Amino acid sequence: MPLKYKEFTQLNLPAIGSDILKKWNEHNTFGKSVSSREGHEPFVFYEGPPSANGMPGIHHVISRTLKDLVCRYKTMRGFQVKRKGGWDTHGLPVELGVEKELGITKEDIGTKISVEEYNKECREVVMRYKDKWDDITRQMGYWVDLENPYVTFENQYIETLWWCLRQLYDKGLLYESVSIQPYSPAAGTGLSSHELNQPGTYKDVKDTSAVVMFDAINNEASSKLFETTSGEPVFFLAWTTTPWTLPSNLGLTVGPQIQYSVVSTFNPYTFLPINVVLATPLVSKYFKAEQENGDFGTYTPGDKNIPWKTLGTFKGSELEGILYNQLLPFEANNLDSIREISPGAEPFRVITGDFVTTEDGTGIVHTAPAFGADDYKAGKKNNLGILTLVDKEGKFIDGLGEFSGRFVKNYKDDANYADVNVDISVKLKKENRAFKVEKYEHNYPHCWRTDKPIIYYPLDAWFIKTTAAKDRMVELNNTIQWKPASTGTGRFGNWLENMVDWNLSRSRFWGTPLPIWQTEDRKEQIC
Repeated sequence: MPLKYKEFTQLNLPAIGSDILKKWNEHNTFGKSVSSREGHEPFVFYEGPPSANGMPGIHHVISRTLKDLVCRYKTMRGFQVKRKGGWDTHGLPVELGVEKELGITKEDIGTKISVEEYNKECREVVMRYKDKWDDITRQMGYWVDLENPYVTFENQYIETLWWCLRQLYDKGLLYESVSIQPYSPAAGTGLSSHELNQPGTYKDVKDTSAVVMFDAINNEASSKLFETTSGEPVFFLAWTTTPWTLPSNLGLTVGPQIQYSVVSTFNPYTFLPINVVLATPLVSKYFKAEQENGDFGTYTPGDKNIPWKTLGTFKGSELEGILYNQLLPFEANNLDSIREISPGAEPFRVITGDFVTTEDGTGIVHTAPAFGADDYKAGKKNNLGILTLVDKEGKFIDGLGEFSGRFVKNYKDDANYADVNVDISVKLKKENRAFKVEKYEHNYPHCWRTDKPIIYYPLDAWFIKTTAAKDRMVELNNTIQWKPASTGTGRFGNWLENMVDWNLSRSRFWGTPLPIWQTEDRKEQIC
């Protein structure tokens, strides 16, 4: 007798769903879909595991429906699909939740609470909603092995990761390095490039930007520059959207083939006569054409129409090596402090770099090696040294005068927070070292967990050399039939094309420890 589908006289979806689930349970349908294909070609499926310390939501139902469709399709095609479930028990969501419940911050771990006690708390809360997850998994008809899941805090799983890392280590694909990484002061950890590319992490914000004036030193190296001003002071103009990095400035980078103009004018804040250097293509951005070669003698302090004239031009390569006076000198960033960290460093020089453009700013890049990837590379290449004057909480260290101990961003949601970037700009205005200060709207990355701005920060970290397989991954990506095609060639394809090595390290306590032991002098190392 041919099989017939059951007919329903009324469309009662909850009742129909219950009937089907009951039938599946009675007949062990999921189990038989696996056992009946014993010996068949496997389709391996490990679920990207949810975190059971939070309640499931409708977005989990949507994503699991898609996973279920693929696995059912493969089963119907004759594959054996075992469907391994799992639980993601590590990471920031767990830690931040525990810290909130205990009323502590990351800095309290090891003082107010031991690391052992803290990890115990994390372990206890991490599976808090497992019963809710199991229930919704069954209710939605999602077939996955819940009886034998992989759990990321269990030793069996951790040791499997250690085995994988050892394979990479033996192939020379696991290495330690200091590099400038996206760092979240609010979360207290570095972020991977993948985390930084989560939807919604980049936000349009208005920050204080400043074009500041670096005072060139008149000596043999700069003699031609000072000839254009008859020996009068000359200032290099550099633009930044992060004035908090200015105390850490160690260099100015120009484009070797870019043309630069020496312009005589007046400072719009102090009204003093000044001579400034900026890229010739950007002169029109800061100076009105109708005021060129205007009458300097009739200028009155406060006039909005400020006269100016070009005194000379130079290629960037001709400016290389010119010294300048430190912009914001303090105890913590004097030359002795710099050389204590970077022996033999030669900071406060004009250097050249191919990354300099004339698309915005002044064509002269304020270079703080501690807070930018290009800056770090340029500083290392030119022996500028490095100054990390901001701690991992996101506040200035001691020894920086009135700015000591102040947060560079409002990481603590302080209702009375005073923007240190504004105060630095005001100080520079008063000292005749600011040429233009204004609010600047731009797209800036935020921590996907705390919704707070990240900073770029020098971190000791361990990396997997994913770039070693970049060409092969790009090649394989081009063989995939993406639907829509723009996904493969767009977001995912662009990510592959711009791939950087994967930062594995996280400055947290509740997670998989890296299986690397080394002596203090780092001469001996075991993985």
